[in-house]
Amino acid sequence: MKIGSSPDILLVTPPLTQVNTPYPATQVLKGFLSQRNLNVFQIDLGLELFLHLLTPENLKALFKIVREQPSDHTPAVLRTLKLEKVYLNTVLPVIRFLQNRDPTLAHRIVCEGFLPEGPRFDTLEEMDWAFGTLGIQDRARFTATLYLEDIADLVKNFISERFGFSRYAERLALSATWFKTIEDALQGPDTLLERLMLERLDHYLKTQKPDLVGFTIPFPGCLYSALKCGQFIKANYPSMSIMMGGGYISTELRDLKTPLMFKYTDFVSLDDGELPSLQIAKYLNGEVDQSELKRTFFIKEGNVRFSDNQELSDIPFSNSGVPDYRDLPLGQYLSILEIANPMHRLWSDGRWNKLTLAHGCYWKKCAFCDLNLDYISRFEAIPAKQLVDRIEKIIDQTGQSGFHFVDEAAPPHILLELAIEILKRGTVITWWTNIRFENRFSKGLCELLAASGCIAVSGGLETASDRLLQKMKKGVSVAQAARVANNLQNAGIMVHAYLMYGFPTQTNQETINALEVIRQFFHSGLIQSAFWHRFALTQHSPIGNQPEKYEIQVTDPEPGDFALNDLQFKDPLGAEHSLFSNGLNKAVYNYMHGIGLDYPMDFWFDFDAPATTVEPATIENYIQSTEKKEKERHRLLWLGSLPELSIQTKEKKGKVSKKYVLILNNRAEQRTVSVSEKTGAWLIKQLKATSPNHQDLITLSDWKNSYETSVKGNFSAFLKTDLWKLLTKNGLLLL
Repeated sequence: MKIGSSPDILLVTPPLTQVNTPYPATQVLKGFLSQRNLNVFQIDLGLELFLHLLTPENLKALFKIVREQPSDHTPAVLRTLKLEKVYLNTVLPVIRFLQNRDPTLAHRIVCEGFLPEGPRFDTLEEMDWAFGTLGIQDRARFTATLYLEDIADLVKNFISERFGFSRYAERLALSATWFKTIEDALQGPDTLLERLMLERLDHYLKTQKPDLVGFTIPFPGCLYSALKCGQFIKANYPSMSIMMGGGYISTELRDLKTPLMFKYTDFVSLDDGELPSLQIAKYLNGEVDQSELKRTFFIKEGNVRFSDNQELSDIPFSNSGVPDYRDLPLGQYLSILEIANPMHRLWSDGRWNKLTLAHGCYWKKCAFCDLNLDYISRFEAIPAKQLVDRIEKIIDQTGQSGFHFVDEAAPPHILLELAIEILKRGTVITWWTNIRFENRFSKGLCELLAASGCIAVSGGLETASDRLLQKMKKGVSVAQAARVANNLQNAGIMVHAYLMYGFPTQTNQETINALEVIRQFFHSGLIQSAFWHRFALTQHSPIGNQPEKYEIQVTDPEPGDFALNDLQFKDPLGAEHSLFSNGLNKAVYNYMHGIGLDYPMDFWFDFDAPATTVEPATIENYIQSTEKKEKERHRLLWLGSLPELSIQTKEKKGKVSKKYVLILNNRAEQRTVSVSEKTGAWLIKQLKATSPNHQDLITLSDWKNSYETSVKGNFSAFLKTDLWKLLTKNGLLLL
């Protein structure tokens, strides 16, 4: 297909991802393609559907369908139906409140009698204790979220069992080895949800008149809705071309064989979307041939073909451009509050600008990770100056300074330079990211990150077992993770732990011991939240490539014509992992709210679980052993205000004496300490040279040499003085 001019492109995030912030895909593509003089518009169809459903008119249609269902309604549903008028009157005010456009409504939302209370509100009394220290706004948002979840339950039970706040038809796409199941579902009649989704899509197709519509499919739960949209476009706008890509496509569809997929799309691309999208646009414009497409499946003569065009090098991360948030209705996203835990709520609370600090993973050794895939294997970094340039441009676009850096694991050396550049420029942001619990997150680095705006990190503690951490090549130990978490906590940075159970050869005892380790992490205040994931074996991981090395047996049948990623397996040496699922999750949910930290491990399980063999003070002992002597290679950085050297005089019996004092001002108080004139002058000079505004890298060794030359003193003795302690508590960091 050829067209006469560069195509107009409509980029779509299909339902459903988050409703509090845009998923970070179309913004990246828009930023890149716009630089290439392509006219690009983007929409978050998930948000569009959510807001379109939650209107009085469409809620009325929902209630009508529920009433007409030929089934016995539960008492809760019957009560909900009787409250229809209240739902219709309150839905728009609740949406406005959750969009932060009507904050005073919080006073009415928390009052009994304003919102209809469905089954979800049964948990409200249980959660009363959680709001003792939280304000009225948070309690109102939690209550309003329960209200929306009651409506979502109606949709799920009477319209589509595939519906969820942040997923749609996920189960349908999970491990969909053959396309037929999805194809059968796509041929069924449209539900109310699908009609509303297609109405919003049709609006943009008519107003934007794109030549090319691109769908990002990051999760299994987005596949069905993207295909449904493709079906609609093919039927109603046959001249428009369709491309699909994203995380799910890149992991699951690398061996795509079924021609049926191309009833709903024209192109399916893998890995980073910048170059494939650009080549597809050029192909539609008649500039390149099909054989010049990049990492793209297409249909030709009834057969699925794939063009990789290895002569084209990937776009370097440094040239990928600044994510472009324009077109997205940033003021319409909803800050929902599903849980009171201050760390866990970050995923759904607030609108975060999403940005990647580097391409790929700098570690790329974990045995369970998709190391064969480009998004992990190709690591590329860019200078901190360029990162902060991107940050400032995004702030200018969005008017908001909250950032979630979405790297697989943010490299410590990049975070260090990024933080220094942020402080040097005086850029004010709030940010959080994912890390590995490695030793480089020292006390000084954590304090530096906090000073630059870091409020939280998440990281993989996984099985919390040293044997298994070593087996999976995680590169961390439990003791190391405890020390890093302690450094983060002392710097005021919250921590979330990703946890894993069911790793190959993991025993019952190791699972119980892992829970005890996590209990001690919570009890010691090292983490604020956590979540257990069941280990999944994927074909792109080292374990998937060499299962015998990890003592498991893959039991999957022959691959089908569609998706392949998750592999089924037998674990002859391991526990019956499914037994532990409910207990592990129940325990951690309670730990996140400060409950049950003194309960025995077997309290959480409905079977005879073994007693833990982990000593009660294991984690406390780990964090007590964190004191280390300053090393001369440590880099120094002064974040405080430059101190003043003052002379104080005192007259006694006609004699005037004077002494020198160093005055340090931090944001909370003023501190003074006596010094010699020579030491004070030397120190001010050194602190000035050690600030973020100076490019020179200053180490403790540099200070030692300078001190011993200028002051003629013993530097080791200086490190034991009250002055040194005062400096390290008021802005002098050792990195």
